[in-house]
Amino acid sequence: MKSILLVEDDESLGETLTARLKKNYQVNWAQSVTEALSLFRSEKKFDLVLLDVGLPDGTGFDLAESIRKTSKVQFVFLTAQSDAESRLRGFEIGAEEFIPKPFHLKELLLRIDHIFQVHEPKLAKLVLKDCVVDFEELSIQRITKGIAEKVEYPAPNEIKLLKFLVDKSPQVVSRDEIMDAIWGVDKYPSQRSIDNIILHLRHLLGEDGESHIRSVRGVGYQWVKNVNEKGGEK
Repeated sequence: MKSILLVEDDESLGETLTARLKKNYQVNWAQSVTEALSLFRSEKKFDLVLLDVGLPDGTGFDLAESIRKTSKVQFVFLTAQSDAESRLRGFEIGAEEFIPKPFHLKELLLRIDHIFQVHEPKLAKLVLKDCVVDFEELSIQRITKGIAEKVEYPAPNEIKLLKFLVDKSPQVVSRDEIMDAIWGVDKYPSQRSIDNIILHLRHLLGEDGESHIRSVRGVGYQWVKNVNEKGGEK
């Protein structure tokens, strides 16, 4: 699970963001530059830093510059200071995003997810016990007793859904998250369509599909890894 350091001195906003982010990520919340640096210099490793600019003992810019000296962690600034000069300084430090307050929580979550997707190492092939999934060729090839069988070419959205589950593993993803990620917020299929695609993927993957794609009642689906997975999966 990705780890986020949230640096925000507004207690109400900090509590709201922490509660929501913890549904998808590991989150540590700091309310000052000093506290943030202490967390960052501990043994904890963060994948993203969300930070306000105006803090009680310094600025988010100074904090980011200090962290950047020893780390290539990604930054997102959350601030009411949305003037051009502030934005330029943030991007010069290396910020991925500069989000002015007030912001929509769903927009922030989508931007965070986009950052992780952009910087995630790309998985080209997934080698399982009985099949090979090629995410670039958009194909699934079954293997029986070491002999390659017919190659199947599922619909692009089916392969995208499969990769989404693999990328999110071990996280359980809801049908709404799948719809947002694969079809976008404006083009929703029915939830029954999601279930049908999962059934088809399980069929294409054979025994691998039954063992790896887990249904979580009332929530959604989960890709379950095991020691047989290769080609980028651990």
